[in-house]
Parts: sequence; C-alpha cells; structure tokens
Amino acid sequence: MTSSPLTLRSATERWPIAGEFTISRGSKTEAVVIVAELCSGDIVGRGECVPYPRYGETPEATLAAIRAMGDRLAAGLTRQELQSVMPPGAARNAIDCALWDFEAKRTGRPAWRLVGQRPPRPLTTAYTISLGTPESMAAAASKASTRSLLKIKLGGDGDPARITAIRQAVPHAILIVDANEAWTEADLERNLEACAAAGVTLVEQPLPAERDAALAKIQRPIAVCADESVHDRASLDGLRERYDAINIKLDKTGGLTEALAMSEAARKFGFQIMVGCMVATSLAMAPAMLVALDASVVDLDGPLLLARDRDHGLRYEGSTVYPPDTALWG
Repeated sequence: MTSSPLTLRSATERWPIAGEFTISRGSKTEAVVIVAELCSGDIVGRGECVPYPRYGETPEATLAAIRAMGDRLAAGLTRQELQSVMPPGAARNAIDCALWDFEAKRTGRPAWRLVGQRPPRPLTTAYTISLGTPESMAAAASKASTRSLLKIKLGGDGDPARITAIRQAVPHAILIVDANEAWTEADLERNLEACAAAGVTLVEQPLPAERDAALAKIQRPIAVCADESVHDRASLDGLRERYDAINIKLDKTGGLTEALAMSEAARKFGFQIMVGCMVATSLAMAPAMLVALDASVVDLDGPLLLARDRDHGLRYEGSTVYPPDTALWG
C-alpha cells in the first residue's frame, strides 16, 4: 500500500513501422502513441493509446485531454468514475489502462485476477497484409505463409483480383479481410461473393459507417464484422440486422473497463467477438489480451508491424502471442 499522492505523467512517442502500413485511407511509416503513467511512490501504472484521425482525434488534443485529468486523478478519481467523466476514445483508454496497471501493482494481484478471469493463455493472432497491388499482396502473403491466420487489407476497386491472388499464394491460411469502409453498395455483393469464393471467413467493415444500412438488405454469404460502425455498448443495439460480429478495440471503447462490459453485452446480442488493435507497441496490446481470451478472432499484431517494440514486449512465436509479463503491464 502507498499513501503518496497520485501524479500523472504523459508523453507522445513515435515508433517506426517496418516498411509502410497501407489501408484504404492511406499509408503511414510510424505509429504515434500517447503513454499515460500514474505514479505514487515507487509504483507506476501505464497505459498506451493511439489517437485516430478517422474519429477526429489528434495526438495534441489527446495529450491535452489526458493531462486535463491530472487534478481529478490526484484527488482520487476512480476507474468507475472515469467512465462518466471522459467520453470513449483514445485519451480515456490510456488513463483507464494505467489505472488497471496501477491497481495491479499496488495490490500485488495480476490484472487477470482483478478482472475475475482464469489465468491467461497464449492466443492465435492474425497478421496483417497491407493494401497494394494483387501481385505485391500475394507476395507479402506468401512470405507470411507459415502464419495460420492472415488479415487482408482491401481498398475497393480491384479487390476481387487481390483476394483471388492472395488465396492462390496461400491456399491453406485462414483469411479474414478488412475493407476499412472502402466498398460501396454497388459493389458490395460482388466483393462479398469474391471473398466467399476465396474461402474468406470474415469481412470487416465493408461499407462506410454512415452508409451501412445495405448490409441488412442482402444475404451475407460470410460473416460481416463492424469496426468503424461500433464503439461502445451504446452503439450495439442498432447493428444487429447489419452485422454478425463486432471488433472491440480499446482505443474505441475508451479502455479495458468498457471493453470488458461491451464484450459481455455483445454476446447477449448474439454477436461474434473480434478483438483488434491499432498499430502500436505491446503496452497497448497487453490489456486487450484480457478481452481476447474469449474472442472468436484475435487481431493483436500491432508490434509485429513495427521496426522495434518497447522493452519487455509481448512474446510472439509465429501466429502465437503470449500473455504479458508484469514488467510490461498488469
């Protein structure tokens, strides 16, 4: 136990990506993350978030929102109170995960015990193939052919050719795809049929979130997963006719607390659960692994896309990711 005042530290970090990461909205060569630290005496709890421009977030505004909570945290703001004080999003995620980590270190109880779960176990994670030409994507998939689960970034025009080329390159891999809102109602059924023909098992966010009503009007040949269309529990009810699964990301839910509650609520609605991530370090992946324990699809490959990870990072062996050491988080 400690009686020292709780202080907040936060900073922006930039982590180079190995090569280039490309989706339908563009490319980037570095991951910009914000780290929040809650300190009392010699105890430090950490959380990491990724501000996402798609949701109107910037590193500057996210850092400011985190720092604005310093006095309230020093005054004893609890994790439960945080949920109503801050909106869902990256800033709350960093603080929420730092509070979980701080509590684990303060009490000497691992985060999985605090959550009330069984001991964590290794999980199979997807590995992402960036958007490119059919030839370049097939080559990248072939290079990753020893991995059992590949996530393919698609981008609209030419997607049937891309997924066909990839399937020819990796005939045995399990494939899921992510269109990042790049499809239109006009090409929706054609693209879904091409994915089904290639043996794809899940298609993530094919239509723009604001124009996804068409998904309720068609026969979906494979499972369709909401990503940009779903954020926290409040967004679940309106999606039941449109989607078969939801992608839970801590940067969208605003932290582990809401992510756990959302996972439970989504199951009651009948959704399959996917747990995903932004491109970030192992510090962002570690708390997500607690949500991923019961997920149908795990996509926590962010550190694998970086040129290097932070110290005490998660251990990856092929498609297997192992639970975090407490030196990293929790």
